[in-house]
Amino acid sequence: MTFCLGITVDDGLVGIADTRVLSGNECLVARKTATYQGPGFSFFVMTSGLRSLRDKILLCFEEAFARETPARERLYKVVNLYAQQVRKVAAQDREALEESGLKFNCYSLVGGQGTADSAHRLFMVYPEGNWVEIGPDTPYQIIGASGYGKPILERSLHSKDSMLYAYKVGILAFDATRLCAADVDYPMDVLLYSKGSFEMVERRYQREELRAISEWWQDRMRQSVQDLPAKWIEAAFPACGPVVG
Repeated sequence: MTFCLGITVDDGLVGIADTRVLSGNECLVARKTATYQGPGFSFFVMTSGLRSLRDKILLCFEEAFARETPARERLYKVVNLYAQQVRKVAAQDREALEESGLKFNCYSLVGGQGTADSAHRLFMVYPEGNWVEIGPDTPYQIIGASGYGKPILERSLHSKDSMLYAYKVGILAFDATRLCAADVDYPMDVLLYSKGSFEMVERRYQREELRAISEWWQDRMRQSVQDLPAKWIEAAFPACGPVVG
């Protein structure tokens, strides 16, 4: 499984990805992000699914992107070009994968800004090659293990929030997923893009670097449960005497 999270807020983009890859009985560390930038464009690609599909699609995309320079002016054109490579690899590999009991399951997040884009954009590309744009109403998307981090994002995140706030919420979503999904873990890769900068900031975190945040959040959640208004909850224990929190 994989955890890749893309967040778009008014100020920019936040991308967070784990690096755990399971291959048979082996557990490997490998990047699930790729970044591309040059004069007037900057974007990232994050993927979930079979590692072999990710590597082949990216290689095909990089060859196509080097030829199709007009695509760099708008991010949706980059996404169209990327989607073409997804369909190309699907046509080549889907049948063989299905004969082996595997699915063509490459999901992708593409975020960034092109020369002619007035602002940054974030897209999700499906295994079929179609795509959707992630917008302000739900300003995030998770591919891979999506259920564990979703509650905090749904409760806490808005498109008007700052990049710093979105970054903090994203770290907590990753931490919740890491605790619950055995195949998601550190190191954690982070991508930060500020609107109009055309520069992608990349950072990798090890477990020990963020341990204090995880422990602080766990203590805060326990205290919040203790502080919950208890009038109606305590009414469920009429025969048990005083309820001790």
